[in-house]
Amino acid sequence: MRLIGITGGVGAGKSEILAYIGRHYKCEIYLADQVANEVKEPGQPCYAQLVELLGPGILAPDGKLDRAAMAARIFGDRELLQKVNGLIHPAVKTYLLEKIALARRNPEVELFFIEAALLIEAGYGEIVDEMWYVHAGEEVRRKRLMESRGYDESRIRQTMENQLSERLFREKSDFVLDNSGSLEECLRQVDERLAGYTRV
Repeated sequence: MRLIGITGGVGAGKSEILAYIGRHYKCEIYLADQVANEVKEPGQPCYAQLVELLGPGILAPDGKLDRAAMAARIFGDRELLQKVNGLIHPAVKTYLLEKIALARRNPEVELFFIEAALLIEAGYGEIVDEMWYVHAGEEVRRKRLMESRGYDESRIRQTMENQLSERLFREKSDFVLDNSGSLEECLRQVDERLAGYTRV
């Protein structure tokens, strides 16, 4: 089984690429953001720790974490944000390592993908067999974020400033997927990279 990390700037098109891979290859795909939400559910590793750290005010009436209340509690407090990330990131990594171990015992799984914008910063380069960087030019990403997510210039600028530079993304990656043009051209690059793996 080949373990592949996929990262890239916001708006680069990682989700569309992974949706295609999920339809056409024998693989498992995990998005770190979705896993982070899962480990915060009641009964999961981070739930009680987050309530203890942030207080019962972050709970919704159904007992689950209220994302808006949690964001408001953390907003502007860099030290508190670091403490929250210090709980969530290790729990996400533990969850993924368990899934990887299970997948390695399943002969049907040929490829295992982990996606996150902060994959490199979180140290996943030491875990994966190869790191893919999905590249798209800044103007292309700006246009996509405005059209698909309704982001304004301020939010786009703030989000982009919090991500790695183009140079660092390239330095830390084994393969660069260019998604500045058509999606079809990008997916052709995917198929070339994955030649030899079973298509379904």
